Amino acid sequence: MGVEEELLLVDPDDGSPLGLAPAVLPAADDLDGEMRPEQVETGSVPHTDADALDADLRRRRVDAARAARTSGAAVAALATSPVTPGPATSVEGRYGLIQDRFGAIATAQLTNGQHVHVEIGSREEGVGVLDRIGEWLPVLRALSANSPFWRGEDTGYASYRSLVWARMPSAGPSRVFGSVAAYDAAVDAMVATDTIVDDGMVYFDARLAARFPTVEVRVADVSLTVDDAVTIALLSRALVATAAARWEAGEPPTPWSIEMLRLAHWRAARSGCVGVDGETGVLVHPTGGRPVPAHEAVSALLEHVDDALGADRQTVHAGVRRVLDGATGSAVQRAAFARGGVREVVRSALVGT
Repeated sequence: MGVEEELLLVDPDDGSPLGLAPAVLPAADDLDGEMRPEQVETGSVPHTDADALDADLRRRRVDAARAARTSGAAVAALATSPVTPGPATSVEGRYGLIQDRFGAIATAQLTNGQHVHVEIGSREEGVGVLDRIGEWLPVLRALSANSPFWRGEDTGYASYRSLVWARMPSAGPSRVFGSVAAYDAAVDAMVATDTIVDDGMVYFDARLAARFPTVEVRVADVSLTVDDAVTIALLSRALVATAAARWEAGEPPTPWSIEMLRLAHWRAARSGCVGVDGETGVLVHPTGGRPVPAHEAVSALLEHVDDALGADRQTVHAGVRRVLDGATGSAVQRAAFARGGVREVVRSALVGT
């Protein structure tokens, strides 16, 4: 498994986003740019060991923060900016094409996610995995929720990033494909509409990666802490492994509809695992389709992937318990806001300080 993290470049004093990526990127070896120049992205190497992934992510966050300081900026692990950003600036290349085509919904995409790549043995296996993990992804979204603030205000959502990202017409859950041919045909048909600029804009919640032999799980907000990022990565790997085993055994996918999945994702984004006032979040049960307290949906996920967790079981259960006990990214941000407003939210999320 490997992890990509999108991070926010901010003014270390007032927390406002800074469009300094062109200056920051050359100051580090392993940083990439994103849709807006207020963002940078890190990417780990592949790991089998949780401790090694943890150390890798910590190092890359520190390296990103060090590179940002060369331009007078800091790096914050926030999935949306609590402080209202300045007007979007024009960018060149592929992202410029996307901005031109999609206008305000593209230029507003100052949102940061965590993408987990999990190795697969073949594209056939990968499609089998995609067909069998969709109903579980809203729970991952809820566990990772780290974006309650947007343009200076509390949105009432645990993951407002999810709602902003969902404006892109190619984003969201995908149907059961059944075969590589059907998956490829769906991607080709999307590109043929000349709506998206290329197949890299097929922003499914989980997709086959174009450059790696992996399934890429894309639903999570960037995590406030590395501990949370590792928990999400391990759960993603266990989900993929469980789905691959069921595909290999010939077990059919669950016949969930896109309509139901969209509702489940909205529920996850709305309350996450802990709501605005610290009450238990409400999620759609991954197999029953009914509203349940978040801990019930999370327990169902843990039971579903238990065999695949193996030696990581204790680490994952501890990480999940932290979230269910209230230490979600969204809850931590709200506590910081209560202490000192949006600037304190950003300061509490600074990396490498």
